[in-house]
Amino acid sequence: MSGASFWQDRPTLVTGGTGLLGGWLVKRLLGLGADIVCLVRDWVPGCEMARSGDLERVNVARGDICDAALMERVLGEYEVDTVFHLAAQTIVSIANRNPVSTFQTNVLGTCTLLEACRRSSKVKAIVVASSDKAYGDQEKLPYDEGTPLQGRHPYDVSKSCADLVTQSYHSTYGLPVGITRCGNFYGGGDLNWNRIVPGTIRSIIRGNRPIIRSDGRYVRDYFYIEDGAAAYILLAEHLAANPGLHGQAFNFSNETPVSVLEIVERVTRLMRSSLQPVVQNEVSNEIREQYLSSAKARKVLKWKPLVTLDEGLGRTISWYRDYLGNE
Repeated sequence: MSGASFWQDRPTLVTGGTGLLGGWLVKRLLGLGADIVCLVRDWVPGCEMARSGDLERVNVARGDICDAALMERVLGEYEVDTVFHLAAQTIVSIANRNPVSTFQTNVLGTCTLLEACRRSSKVKAIVVASSDKAYGDQEKLPYDEGTPLQGRHPYDVSKSCADLVTQSYHSTYGLPVGITRCGNFYGGGDLNWNRIVPGTIRSIIRGNRPIIRSDGRYVRDYFYIEDGAAAYILLAEHLAANPGLHGQAFNFSNETPVSVLEIVERVTRLMRSSLQPVVQNEVSNEIREQYLSSAKARKVLKWKPLVTLDEGLGRTISWYRDYLGNE
């Protein structure tokens, strides 16, 4: 059973629903008929959930992921069956400036949620968002799921730790978890303007040269957000159907690694702009090259991305043209 028949009226918790992935995941789950409760810490009026009206179609629990009593109450009162844990501090530069708050949210928050799930008799599947950053800096590329988790800088370490904590809750308590490790998400709804895709699009729309804070040669996967939402839902369905997958991690990527300079050039070309980027070369404590193999997801989950990089960027540009045109 999958798709609408699986999700119809299924009590589902989404943490981090006002974030980039959360907004698109909730939209997709609503379309499938799920009964959703979102954990929301801060009110973000420009987020996709609020802008689209989806926030008014879900139950909202206000509070922090590190509040153990709140997490137990939410899981119990809403009789949650399926959990998507997305709540996190996701910006590398913020983690470098504020490591303690990043560790609290990303590591302690994950511990708190999983402990509440362990105490719940209703939870049947938990999808936890890790990251390609959990692998840290590796000589062998692309990363596969057997690559050691060895983050060194604050953000990378927070994701390595949260990933390992999740694995421990399966190994020790049999918790029905699945772990996602994705490339850099992009898509409409990302209001973190220091990220390269939304920042570049906004600059060009406003007639300004795009800013590249690094030297532009850092290489990453760029993974379209609607593909990401679909992958999370597919994994949850497989976790419910196949207990043999519990405790496993899956990489999701379109397997098209590109440099920051190339992603800016693609956006500029698609927007028919002649503006040249300003390369500031100010970034430190970031991994030079990261990209993923999704061979396991393709084989085990029968998954594949639905959108090419240029198609995803085109959709993203259209979203920001509409959004920024209504400022």
